[in-house]
Amino acid sequence: MSLLKVLVLVHQDCVPPEGATPETADWAHWKTEFYVKKALQQLGHRFVIFGVSDQLNDLQKQIQEFRPSIVFNLLEEFNGEPSFDSHVVAMLELLGVPYTGCNPHGLALGRNKALSKKVLNYHNIPTPGFFTAELHRQPKVPSHLKYPLIVKSLSEEASLGISQKSVVHNAKDLEKRMAFIHSSLGTSALVEEFVPGRELYVGVVGNRNLKVFHPWELSFGDLAQKGHGIATRNVKFNKKYSQKHGIKRGAAQGLSPLLLKRIERMSREVYRALNLSGYARLDFRLSESGQLYFLEANPNAELAHGECLANAAQHAGVVYSQLITKILSLGLNYEQAA
Repeated sequence: MSLLKVLVLVHQDCVPPEGATPETADWAHWKTEFYVKKALQQLGHRFVIFGVSDQLNDLQKQIQEFRPSIVFNLLEEFNGEPSFDSHVVAMLELLGVPYTGCNPHGLALGRNKALSKKVLNYHNIPTPGFFTAELHRQPKVPSHLKYPLIVKSLSEEASLGISQKSVVHNAKDLEKRMAFIHSSLGTSALVEEFVPGRELYVGVVGNRNLKVFHPWELSFGDLAQKGHGIATRNVKFNKKYSQKHGIKRGAAQGLSPLLLKRIERMSREVYRALNLSGYARLDFRLSESGQLYFLEANPNAELAHGECLANAAQHAGVVYSQLITKILSLGLNYEQAA
Protein backbone atom coordinates (compact mmCIF):
# COMPACT_ATOMS: atom_id res chain seq x y z
CA MET A 1 0.00 0.00 0.00
CA SER A 2 1.26 3.48 -0.89
CA LEU A 3 1.55 6.06 1.89
CA LEU A 4 -1.70 7.81 2.75
CA LYS A 5 -2.98 10.99 4.33
CA VAL A 6 -5.19 9.72 7.15
CA LEU A 7 -7.62 11.77 9.21
CA VAL A 8 -8.16 9.80 12.42
CA LEU A 9 -11.63 10.65 13.68
CA VAL A 10 -12.09 10.19 17.44
CA HIS A 11 -14.25 11.52 20.22
CA GLN A 12 -12.69 14.66 21.68
CA ASP A 13 -12.18 12.92 25.05
CA CYS A 14 -10.29 10.04 23.39
CA VAL A 15 -7.38 11.93 21.84
CA PRO A 16 -4.31 10.08 23.22
CA PRO A 17 -2.18 12.37 25.39
CA GLU A 18 1.36 13.20 24.35
CA GLY A 19 3.91 10.89 25.91
CA ALA A 20 1.43 8.04 26.35
CA THR A 21 2.94 4.54 26.49
CA PRO A 22 1.46 1.04 26.17
CA GLU A 23 1.64 0.75 29.96
CA THR A 24 -0.52 3.83 30.47
CA ALA A 25 -2.78 3.05 27.51
CA ASP A 26 -3.77 -0.55 28.20
CA TRP A 27 -6.59 0.27 30.64
CA ALA A 28 -7.31 3.79 29.40
CA HIS A 29 -10.48 4.84 27.58
CA TRP A 30 -8.29 6.04 24.68
CA LYS A 31 -6.54 2.68 24.26
CA THR A 32 -7.73 2.01 20.70
CA GLU A 33 -6.86 5.53 19.57
CA PHE A 34 -3.36 5.14 21.00
CA TYR A 35 -2.64 1.88 19.21
CA VAL A 36 -4.08 2.99 15.88
CA LYS A 37 -1.92 6.13 16.10
CA LYS A 38 1.14 4.01 16.89
CA ALA A 39 0.45 1.68 13.96
CA LEU A 40 0.01 4.55 11.51
CA GLN A 41 3.33 5.98 12.69
CA GLN A 42 5.07 2.64 12.16
CA LEU A 43 3.52 2.27 8.70
CA GLY A 44 4.75 5.73 7.70
CA HIS A 45 1.37 7.27 6.88
CA ARG A 46 0.85 10.98 7.37
CA PHE A 47 -2.03 11.50 9.76
CA VAL A 48 -3.93 13.99 11.88
CA ILE A 49 -5.99 13.00 14.93
CA PHE A 50 -9.19 15.03 15.06
CA GLY A 51 -11.39 15.02 18.15
CA VAL A 52 -15.08 15.73 17.63
CA SER A 53 -18.07 15.97 19.97
CA ASP A 54 -21.02 17.72 18.37
CA GLN A 55 -19.76 19.99 15.58
CA LEU A 56 -19.92 18.63 12.05
CA ASN A 57 -18.90 21.99 10.61
CA ASP A 58 -15.48 21.66 12.23
CA LEU A 59 -15.09 18.18 10.78
CA GLN A 60 -16.03 19.34 7.31
CA LYS A 61 -13.54 22.21 7.58
CA GLN A 62 -10.79 19.81 8.68
CA ILE A 63 -11.51 17.56 5.68
CA GLN A 64 -11.36 20.52 3.30
CA GLU A 65 -8.05 21.73 4.73
CA PHE A 66 -6.27 18.37 5.18
CA ARG A 67 -7.75 16.61 2.14
CA PRO A 68 -7.28 13.09 3.53
CA SER A 69 -6.94 9.99 1.40
CA ILE A 70 -9.18 8.31 3.96
CA VAL A 71 -10.83 8.91 7.32
CA PHE A 72 -9.98 6.33 9.98
CA ASN A 73 -13.28 6.33 11.85
CA LEU A 74 -13.01 5.54 15.57
CA LEU A 75 -16.15 7.38 16.66
CA GLU A 76 -18.60 5.42 18.82
CA GLU A 77 -21.07 8.26 19.31
CA PHE A 78 -21.85 11.80 18.26
CA ASN A 79 -23.29 14.49 20.54
CA GLY A 80 -23.68 11.88 23.27
CA GLU A 81 -25.83 9.54 21.16
CA PRO A 82 -24.36 6.14 20.13
CA SER A 83 -26.81 5.82 17.25
CA PHE A 84 -25.64 9.12 15.72
CA ASP A 85 -22.29 7.71 14.60
CA SER A 86 -24.01 6.38 11.48
CA HIS A 87 -25.00 9.93 10.56
CA VAL A 88 -21.37 11.05 10.65
CA VAL A 89 -20.43 8.21 8.31
CA ALA A 90 -23.34 9.13 6.05
CA MET A 91 -21.92 12.65 5.83
CA LEU A 92 -18.54 11.21 4.77
CA GLU A 93 -20.31 9.28 2.03
CA LEU A 94 -22.11 12.43 0.87
CA LEU A 95 -18.76 14.25 0.74
CA GLY A 96 -17.21 11.38 -1.21
CA VAL A 97 -14.52 10.76 1.43
CA PRO A 98 -13.40 7.13 1.91
CA TYR A 99 -13.55 5.89 5.50
CA THR A 100 -12.68 2.78 7.47
CA GLY A 101 -15.13 0.48 9.14
CA CYS A 102 -18.84 0.00 8.71
CA ASN A 103 -21.26 1.76 6.39
CA PRO A 104 -24.23 3.80 7.72
CA HIS A 105 -26.83 1.11 7.06
CA GLY A 106 -24.83 -1.58 8.84
CA LEU A 107 -24.10 0.73 11.78
CA ALA A 108 -27.78 1.53 12.21
CA LEU A 109 -28.75 -2.14 12.16
CA GLY A 110 -25.88 -3.30 14.33
CA ARG A 111 -26.25 -0.62 17.00
CA ASN A 112 -29.96 -1.39 17.51
CA LYS A 113 -29.80 -4.70 19.36
CA ALA A 114 -33.52 -5.44 19.10
CA LEU A 115 -33.78 -4.60 15.40
CA SER A 116 -30.74 -6.71 14.57
CA LYS A 117 -32.28 -9.69 16.40
CA LYS A 118 -35.54 -9.26 14.49
CA VAL A 119 -33.65 -9.25 11.19
CA LEU A 120 -31.68 -12.34 12.17
CA ASN A 121 -34.77 -14.17 13.41
CA TYR A 122 -36.17 -13.67 9.91
CA HIS A 123 -33.04 -15.43 8.63
CA ASN A 124 -33.56 -18.30 11.12
CA ILE A 125 -30.49 -17.43 13.19
CA PRO A 126 -31.10 -18.41 16.84
CA THR A 127 -31.20 -15.63 19.43
CA PRO A 128 -32.39 -15.75 23.04
CA GLY A 129 -36.03 -14.77 23.52
CA PHE A 130 -36.33 -11.03 24.15
CA PHE A 131 -38.48 -7.94 24.29
CA THR A 132 -37.87 -4.19 24.38
CA ALA A 133 -38.88 -2.07 27.37
CA GLU A 134 -39.20 1.30 25.69
CA LEU A 135 -38.42 4.54 27.47
CA HIS A 136 -41.49 6.39 28.84
CA ARG A 137 -43.81 3.44 28.18
CA GLN A 138 -45.23 0.78 30.45
CA PRO A 139 -43.51 -2.44 29.39
CA LYS A 140 -45.46 -5.60 28.63
CA VAL A 141 -43.51 -8.71 29.55
CA PRO A 142 -44.21 -11.57 27.12
CA SER A 143 -45.57 -14.57 28.99
CA HIS A 144 -43.43 -17.06 27.08
CA LEU A 145 -40.11 -15.69 28.36
CA LYS A 146 -38.44 -17.72 31.08
CA TYR A 147 -36.41 -16.45 34.02
CA PRO A 148 -33.61 -15.69 34.57
CA LEU A 149 -33.58 -12.66 32.28
CA ILE A 150 -30.78 -10.19 31.61
CA VAL A 151 -31.51 -6.48 31.24
CA LYS A 152 -29.29 -4.25 29.06
CA SER A 153 -29.40 -0.88 27.39
CA LEU A 154 -30.89 -1.13 23.92
CA SER A 155 -28.27 1.13 22.35
CA GLU A 156 -25.29 1.71 24.65
CA GLU A 157 -22.02 -0.12 24.01
CA ALA A 158 -19.07 -1.33 26.12
CA SER A 159 -21.34 -3.01 28.70
CA LEU A 160 -22.55 0.35 30.00
CA GLY A 161 -25.21 -0.34 32.61
CA ILE A 162 -24.39 -4.05 32.94
CA SER A 163 -23.55 -5.48 36.36
CA GLN A 164 -24.29 -8.63 38.31
CA LYS A 165 -27.67 -7.08 39.14
CA SER A 166 -28.54 -7.14 35.43
CA VAL A 167 -29.56 -10.80 35.72
CA VAL A 168 -32.99 -10.97 37.35
CA HIS A 169 -35.05 -13.92 38.60
CA ASN A 170 -38.48 -12.44 39.24
CA ALA A 171 -40.90 -9.73 38.12
CA LYS A 172 -40.05 -7.36 40.97
CA ASP A 173 -36.31 -7.32 40.20
CA LEU A 174 -37.05 -7.07 36.48
CA GLU A 175 -39.12 -3.92 37.05
CA LYS A 176 -36.34 -2.39 39.17
CA ARG A 177 -33.66 -3.11 36.59
CA MET A 178 -35.67 -1.76 33.67
CA ALA A 179 -36.28 1.42 35.67
CA PHE A 180 -32.55 1.65 36.39
CA ILE A 181 -31.67 1.50 32.69
CA HIS A 182 -34.33 4.09 31.87
CA SER A 183 -33.31 6.53 34.59
CA SER A 184 -29.53 6.15 34.66
CA LEU A 185 -28.83 5.81 30.93
CA GLY A 186 -31.87 7.46 29.41
CA THR A 187 -32.34 4.62 26.90
CA SER A 188 -34.82 1.86 26.27
CA ALA A 189 -33.95 -1.52 27.75
CA LEU A 190 -33.39 -4.83 26.01
CA VAL A 191 -34.58 -7.76 28.10
CA GLU A 192 -33.62 -11.24 26.98
CA GLU A 193 -33.47 -14.75 28.35
CA PHE A 194 -30.16 -15.36 30.09
CA VAL A 195 -28.24 -18.27 28.59
CA PRO A 196 -25.73 -19.89 30.95
CA GLY A 197 -22.71 -21.10 29.05
CA ARG A 198 -19.63 -19.94 27.20
CA GLU A 199 -19.20 -16.40 25.80
CA LEU A 200 -17.61 -16.43 22.34
CA TYR A 201 -16.47 -13.46 20.28
CA VAL A 202 -15.90 -13.84 16.55
CA GLY A 203 -13.91 -11.27 14.60
CA VAL A 204 -14.87 -10.73 10.97
CA VAL A 205 -13.01 -8.54 8.49
CA GLY A 206 -14.15 -7.78 4.96
CA ASN A 207 -16.69 -6.22 2.65
CA ARG A 208 -17.80 -8.84 0.13
CA ASN A 209 -15.04 -11.39 0.76
CA LEU A 210 -14.99 -12.16 4.47
CA LYS A 211 -12.25 -13.41 6.76
CA VAL A 212 -13.68 -15.05 9.88
CA PHE A 213 -11.17 -15.51 12.68
CA HIS A 214 -11.09 -18.31 15.23
CA PRO A 215 -13.53 -17.66 18.11
CA TRP A 216 -12.13 -15.83 21.12
CA GLU A 217 -13.50 -16.67 24.53
CA LEU A 218 -14.12 -14.57 27.61
CA SER A 219 -13.73 -16.97 30.56
CA PHE A 220 -15.36 -15.71 33.74
CA GLY A 221 -13.15 -17.38 36.34
CA ASP A 222 -14.96 -17.83 39.63
CA LEU A 223 -17.81 -15.46 38.70
CA ALA A 224 -19.80 -18.31 37.20
CA GLN A 225 -19.91 -19.92 40.67
CA LYS A 226 -20.15 -16.76 42.80
CA GLY A 227 -22.58 -14.92 40.54
CA HIS A 228 -23.29 -14.87 36.83
CA GLY A 229 -20.82 -15.24 34.00
CA ILE A 230 -21.57 -12.02 32.13
CA ALA A 231 -19.43 -9.30 30.55
CA THR A 232 -19.98 -6.47 33.02
CA ARG A 233 -18.16 -3.12 33.00
CA ASN A 234 -15.87 -4.40 35.73
CA VAL A 235 -15.03 -7.53 33.75
CA LYS A 236 -14.09 -5.47 30.71
CA PHE A 237 -12.41 -2.43 32.22
CA ASN A 238 -11.32 -3.10 35.81
CA LYS A 239 -7.90 -4.73 35.90
CA LYS A 240 -7.93 -5.50 39.65
CA TYR A 241 -11.42 -6.99 39.39
CA SER A 242 -10.36 -9.22 36.50
CA GLN A 243 -7.29 -10.43 38.36
CA LYS A 244 -9.26 -11.04 41.55
CA HIS A 245 -11.80 -13.31 39.84
CA GLY A 246 -9.41 -15.04 37.41
CA ILE A 247 -11.04 -13.64 34.29
CA LYS A 248 -9.18 -14.59 31.13
CA ARG A 249 -9.44 -14.04 27.39
CA GLY A 250 -8.00 -16.33 24.76
CA ALA A 251 -8.59 -18.57 21.77
CA ALA A 252 -11.58 -20.81 22.47
CA GLN A 253 -10.49 -24.37 23.16
CA GLY A 254 -12.27 -27.70 22.86
CA LEU A 255 -14.63 -26.73 20.04
CA SER A 256 -15.23 -29.56 17.59
CA PRO A 257 -14.48 -29.06 13.88
CA LEU A 258 -18.23 -29.32 13.21
CA LEU A 259 -19.01 -26.61 15.77
CA LEU A 260 -16.26 -24.35 14.41
CA LYS A 261 -17.76 -24.67 10.93
CA ARG A 262 -21.19 -23.81 12.35
CA ILE A 263 -19.80 -20.73 14.10
CA GLU A 264 -18.05 -19.57 10.94
CA ARG A 265 -21.14 -20.13 8.79
CA MET A 266 -23.41 -18.32 11.24
CA SER A 267 -20.93 -15.44 11.51
CA ARG A 268 -20.94 -14.98 7.76
CA GLU A 269 -24.75 -15.10 7.70
CA VAL A 270 -25.02 -12.51 10.49
CA TYR A 271 -22.47 -10.17 8.92
CA ARG A 272 -24.22 -10.21 5.56
CA ALA A 273 -27.78 -10.10 6.92
CA LEU A 274 -26.92 -6.94 8.90
CA ASN A 275 -25.15 -5.39 5.90
CA LEU A 276 -21.90 -4.95 7.84
CA SER A 277 -18.66 -3.89 6.20
CA GLY A 278 -15.06 -3.20 7.18
CA TYR A 279 -14.75 -5.13 10.43
CA ALA A 280 -16.88 -6.27 13.33
CA ARG A 281 -16.99 -8.49 16.39
CA LEU A 282 -19.96 -10.80 16.72
CA ASP A 283 -20.95 -12.03 20.18
CA PHE A 284 -22.38 -15.51 20.76
CA ARG A 285 -23.38 -17.70 23.67
CA LEU A 286 -22.77 -21.44 23.53
CA SER A 287 -25.27 -22.95 25.95
CA GLU A 288 -24.47 -25.81 28.30
CA SER A 289 -26.41 -28.09 25.94
CA GLY A 290 -24.37 -27.01 22.91
CA GLN A 291 -26.89 -24.60 21.33
CA LEU A 292 -25.30 -21.56 19.68
CA TYR A 293 -27.11 -18.23 20.14
CA PHE A 294 -26.32 -14.88 18.56
CA LEU A 295 -26.24 -12.07 21.15
CA GLU A 296 -25.19 -8.88 19.39
CA ALA A 297 -23.08 -7.35 16.66
CA ASN A 298 -20.35 -4.80 17.27
CA PRO A 299 -19.57 -3.00 14.01
CA ASN A 300 -16.35 -0.98 14.27
CA ALA A 301 -15.43 -3.17 17.23
CA GLU A 302 -12.72 -2.46 19.81
CA LEU A 303 -9.58 -2.37 17.68
CA ALA A 304 -6.84 -1.94 20.25
CA HIS A 305 -3.76 -4.12 20.30
CA GLY A 306 -4.35 -6.84 22.89
CA GLU A 307 -8.14 -6.88 22.51
CA CYS A 308 -10.20 -9.72 21.07
CA LEU A 309 -10.24 -8.72 17.40
CA ALA A 310 -6.53 -7.94 17.20
CA ASN A 311 -5.63 -11.04 19.20
CA ALA A 312 -7.77 -13.28 17.01
CA ALA A 313 -6.14 -11.77 13.93
CA GLN A 314 -2.67 -12.39 15.35
CA HIS A 315 -3.70 -15.96 16.19
CA ALA A 316 -4.39 -16.34 12.45
CA GLY A 317 -0.97 -14.90 11.56
CA VAL A 318 -2.10 -11.32 10.91
CA VAL A 319 0.05 -8.96 12.99
CA TYR A 320 -1.41 -5.66 14.18
CA SER A 321 0.12 -3.44 11.50
CA GLN A 322 -1.19 -5.83 8.83
CA LEU A 323 -4.67 -5.66 10.37
CA ILE A 324 -4.62 -1.85 10.26
CA THR A 325 -3.40 -1.96 6.65
CA LYS A 326 -6.20 -4.36 5.72
CA ILE A 327 -8.81 -2.12 7.33
CA LEU A 328 -7.46 0.89 5.44
CA SER A 329 -7.54 -1.08 2.19
CA LEU A 330 -11.13 -2.18 2.77
CA GLY A 331 -12.14 1.42 3.38
CA LEU A 332 -10.45 2.65 0.21
CA ASN A 333 -12.13 -0.10 -1.86
CA TYR A 334 -15.60 -0.05 -0.33
CA GLU A 335 -18.34 0.42 -2.90
CA GLN A 336 -21.33 2.36 -1.63
CA ALA A 337 -24.77 0.88 -2.21
CA ALA A 338 -26.35 2.06 -5.46
